[in-house]
Amino acid sequence: MAVTLPPDYLPSEEEPFMNDRQVEFFRRRLMAWREDILRESSETLRNLQEDSLQEPDITDRASAEADWSIHLRTRDRQRKLISKIDAALKRIEDGSYGYCEETSEPISLKRLIARPIATLSIDAQERHERRERSYRDD
Repeated sequence: MAVTLPPDYLPSEEEPFMNDRQVEFFRRRLMAWREDILRESSETLRNLQEDSLQEPDITDRASAEADWSIHLRTRDRQRKLISKIDAALKRIEDGSYGYCEETSEPISLKRLIARPIATLSIDAQERHERRERSYRDD
């Protein structure tokens, strides 16, 4: 069954958590984000193939190589982000999307809107970060 969303729809606290409209909103948002990343990656690859790093001046060549290194690092981070987006889409399919992996409590809609790949509630994320800092400081 297809869910129809108004163009200006935003999930609200007044409706039941993770109802069909909210789930469809986040699914569409994640899919669009994924498509944007893949499109940008394709453009980067195309530009890499078209642009030549055969600059005659060594300084120009070094600058061009540094620029491409930054592009490639960005694409690598985005590749990792795609796996998180795919995991969020799987959680949508299995019905666990929007719920904290640690506490099973709902993740706030504001957090999900800001970070649709979130897997932890704010409280659980803060605990996780405190544990990380304490282990890192040792």
